[in-house]
Amino acid sequence: MNMLTYPFDGGEILQKKRRLKKQLLTQDGLVEKRVAILSGSTVGEIQNLLELFLLDAGIRPLFHQGEYGLFYEELVYEDGTLKEFAPDILYIHTSSRNIRNWPSPLSTPEEADALLEGEFSRFSQAVKAGLALGCPVILNNFDLPVTRVMGNYEASAPAGKVRFVRRLNEKLAQLAQDTPNVYLNDLAYLQAVHGMDAFSDQTAWYAYKYCCAIEKLPYLAQSVAAIMKSCFGRNRKALALDLDNTLWGGIIGDDGPQGIQLGSETPTGMAYTEFQQYIKELGQMGVLLNVDSKNEEANAKEGFARADSVLKEEDFLCFKANWEPKSQNLADMAKEINILPDSFVFLDDNPAEREIVRQQLPGVAVPELTVPEEYARILDRNCYFEVTTLSADDRNRARMYKENYQRTAAQESFGSYREYLESLEMVGTFLPFDLEHAPRVTQLINKTNQFNLTTRRYTAAQVEGLVENPRYITLYGQLADKFGDNGIVSAIIGQVEGENLNIELWIMSCRTFKREMEYAMFDQLVDLCRRRGVTTLTGHYFPTPKNLLVQDFYGTIGFKEISRDDQGNRLFRYQILPDRQPLCQVIRQQTTPMKE
Repeated sequence: MNMLTYPFDGGEILQKKRRLKKQLLTQDGLVEKRVAILSGSTVGEIQNLLELFLLDAGIRPLFHQGEYGLFYEELVYEDGTLKEFAPDILYIHTSSRNIRNWPSPLSTPEEADALLEGEFSRFSQAVKAGLALGCPVILNNFDLPVTRVMGNYEASAPAGKVRFVRRLNEKLAQLAQDTPNVYLNDLAYLQAVHGMDAFSDQTAWYAYKYCCAIEKLPYLAQSVAAIMKSCFGRNRKALALDLDNTLWGGIIGDDGPQGIQLGSETPTGMAYTEFQQYIKELGQMGVLLNVDSKNEEANAKEGFARADSVLKEEDFLCFKANWEPKSQNLADMAKEINILPDSFVFLDDNPAEREIVRQQLPGVAVPELTVPEEYARILDRNCYFEVTTLSADDRNRARMYKENYQRTAAQESFGSYREYLESLEMVGTFLPFDLEHAPRVTQLINKTNQFNLTTRRYTAAQVEGLVENPRYITLYGQLADKFGDNGIVSAIIGQVEGENLNIELWIMSCRTFKREMEYAMFDQLVDLCRRRGVTTLTGHYFPTPKNLLVQDFYGTIGFKEISRDDQGNRLFRYQILPDRQPLCQVIRQQTTPMKE
C-alpha cells in the first residue's frame, strides 16, 4: 500500500521520507514544476513533505524557499529573485502567529474593525504581489488562537481574538472567491480535524517555529499538494465502485433488494446512505461514476431502484456487473470512456480485490476501506478530486460522456464512418482566446494528456496574457451536435516569428477523438495564419507515456518531419500553399460563441 495514502502515519512518513523520495523519483514521465514557498514560519520540513506528495502525483518540484518570516517583504518589495525563478505556483505559508496587531479586551468595536482592515490589507497586498509573478497563489487561512482570555465571549465579542480570526478568514475567503488564481489552504479546517491541542502544539512553535505539531506536518503538506495537483491538472476523473458492502450493506444476490442495508432504520444503513450522498455530490461536480461489481446485472440494478437509495442507475456512466475480473472491467471502462486507467479511483471493501487491481493496474488509486462509517472520510481525505474551479463543463461532464455513448451506439447503424459523422450534424465554434473563456481553456490545457503534442501547461494568468498579445495566434474550438454540446474541447497557442508560426501548444479533449475536430481546428488555424501573413508552421512533438496517440499526428495532416532526437522529440514543418483545400468536411462553422 502507498504510504502517502490516507489514513497514513505522519511519523512514519517523516522517518522514511528520504527512502520514499528515492523511490518516487524512479517514476517515468515526471512533470517538472517550479514551486516558490514564502515563509511566515519554519518551512523546511514542509517543503520536504510537499515534495513527496507532488512526486506521488507525477510532479517533480523545483523549489525556491524564502527567508524565514519574510513573506511580506519578499513579495511586496520583490528584488527580482522571484521573477528570475519564474515560479509555476506560489505558496505563502502563514498562520495566526503572523497576525501582528490583535485587538485587546479594551478595544472598542471601531478599533477592532480598524485592526482587522489593517491585517487584511497586509496579507492581501502580499497576495496581489504574488499574482504579479504570473502564477497561481496559495495562501493559508488562519488557525484559531489556542487560548481565550475572555472564554466563550471571545466568539462574539467585537474585540474577541476568536471572532477576529474568523472575520479575517471570511475576508480571505472572499478575496479568493473574487480573485482568479488565488486559492486558500484551509489551515483552520486542519486544526479542527486534528484537534486544537494535538495540532497547535506549543512545543513545536517555541522549539522549532513550526505552526503545528511536527507529526501533523504531512497532513498540511498533503493539503497544499492537493491544491497544486488540481492547478496542474493531476486530479483523478472517475470512480469505479463495488456494490455489495461498499455502496450498501449485504449481498444483494443473496439478500435481495429489500434485504440490503440502506436508509435510516439502522446505524449501518445510515452510514451507507450518507456515503452514497457523498458519491452523488462528487458526480454533481463532474466526477464520472461507474459500477464495477461481481454480480448479476439485473440484481445489481435492483438495489438502485429502492426508494431510499440516493444513487440511481442513471447516475452511472459505465455499469459493469458481471463475473469478469474487476481489473479487466476497469480497463474496459477506461477504453470505453476514452480516459486512462490512472484517472480512476477504485473503491471496494474486499482487500483481495483491491490488491488485484493494484497489481494489474498500478496507476489506479486504491484506498484502504475499513468500515462503512469511515468510507466517505477515507475518500475525502485522500484529496483525489480537489476542486479549484468548478466550470459548467465540470458540472456537465457526466452528461457529455453519456452523450458520447449515444454517439457510439448511433455509429453502428451506418454503413460508413463518413455517413455517421455527417449524421451527427456537428457545429463548431472557432475563436481566438478571450477573457470570458480563459478559465475553461486553462482547465482544458492542464487536464489534457493524450492529445497534447508538447505537454506544456499554462496558468490562468498566462492564458489571459495571450488574449491581446500580438505576438501570438490563439484558437479555441467548441463542438456541438444533435446529441448535445461538448463545450470547449480544443485549443492552440502559436507564437508568430516573422512569416512562421511556432505551435507551442495543441490539445484536444478525448471526448472528441476521431470526429475530425482536429482537422477543423487546423483549417481555422491556417486561415488565421493567412490573415497574419504567416506562410509556414512549425510543430513539435515531445513524447510522454500518455501522448503516444499523437506521435504521428502532424504527418497525417501534411507536415514534413525535419528532425528527431534520441529521446523521440520531433520537429515538423508545414508550408501553406495557395491552393490548399480544407481537411474537414463534416463540421459546420458557427461564427458566434455557443453558450456553455
